[in-house]
Amino acid sequence: MSRAGRGSARVIEVLAYPAVQLLDVTGPLQVFATANEQIVEAGGAPPYILRVVAKDRARVTASSGLEIATGPLSRSSGPDTLVVAGGPGVDAAASDPALLDWLRQRVKKARRVASVCTGAFLLGASGALDGRRAVTHWSYCAELAKRFPAVRVEPDPIFVRDGAIWTSAGVTAGIDLALALVEEDLGRTIALAVARYLVVFLKRPGGQAQFSEALSLQSAEDEFGALHQWICKHLTGDLSLSSLAREAGMSERSFSRHYAKATGLTPLRAIERLRVEAARRMLSETRLPVKRISKRCGFGSEETMRRSFLRVLATAPQDYRRRFGS
Repeated sequence: MSRAGRGSARVIEVLAYPAVQLLDVTGPLQVFATANEQIVEAGGAPPYILRVVAKDRARVTASSGLEIATGPLSRSSGPDTLVVAGGPGVDAAASDPALLDWLRQRVKKARRVASVCTGAFLLGASGALDGRRAVTHWSYCAELAKRFPAVRVEPDPIFVRDGAIWTSAGVTAGIDLALALVEEDLGRTIALAVARYLVVFLKRPGGQAQFSEALSLQSAEDEFGALHQWICKHLTGDLSLSSLAREAGMSERSFSRHYAKATGLTPLRAIERLRVEAARRMLSETRLPVKRISKRCGFGSEETMRRSFLRVLATAPQDYRRRFGS
């Protein structure tokens, strides 16, 4: 029997609000509900009590238009786990002083706190992420870092744990995070059984960068967007430092300094990411052989491209094509 099965059930509290992302709420809930079913089938007591709460509402309408029944915001003893969902309504929720006050107090009372997708913005507004590592949906990582400079945003992981605070990447990553919480509570065997029943990975291969654009370059588009477009058109050409500096209209020393400051990358690493991005698209949208794609994207050899994919996306080109190829 699991540790939770021998004691009192753990309360899982999911915070919702108008225009919440439906799957941010229901994805984690289904993981915990399936864990309950697995334990009950084995003769134990349900390890989790599941609650969805919202401010001043008996139900909220998700961004998809579906209504979710909710309970009131409790101010009693804290839950075992507080999950903050994301969605288009997160900015309005993060601008509600009363909700933020409740969230700050609830974070202190909960044993652990988690956010799904853009729910990280609500946690960030509460101050719960200050000084911590965090992640959100790949397309909002730059904005999270800009809005909350005290947060150390890591754009690639599917989820990040920093002490008692967990944050996850976009939408379905809430399922990955919930599986990790179940594994921590009930052990790997139960978590694996839940994953198998839901037909998902217990530990998804690769990071969320495999689903996105070249993440670390997005924040530099204003200053170097034209250069990036030029690079993408000349992936097999001369991309030496002198050539890049000349195209940017700077000296080599000035270009290296400004580029690193804007992107956090050396020009060499940026070129690698742009080549990986081009190859990623060809792998998913065409049937060209991997060897030919490596040539067209400027890698020179299939092995060089494989090493770059592993470094940037944490997956090999062939594995990427199997998962995302058309």
